[in-house]
Amino acid sequence: MDTRRSIVVVYFVALTGFGIWAGSLFLEAREEYNALKQTQAAAEARLAVARARLAEQQRMLERLKSDPAFVEKVIRQRLGYAAPGDLIFRFDPVP
Repeated sequence: MDTRRSIVVVYFVALTGFGIWAGSLFLEAREEYNALKQTQAAAEARLAVARARLAEQQRMLERLKSDPAFVEKVIRQRLGYAAPGDLIFRFDPVP
């Protein structure tokens, strides 16, 4: 009877050890999964921002291709150009 009890104890210890080992692997996998989910969420947020920026740039490109008044406005604002006969006032920035 003592041998049978020893075998049961050995099996119990082995199964308990296996359970602890499997549980630790599960917890590691769960942590990695959560980290990957966070990485995915951050990447999706960056992608959404990039898509919005691309859409805005495409709208601007279409307007630059088709709207001469918009082209003139952009040239005046960004490059500081003036049409002949325009009177330009420049002010020093106030400190």
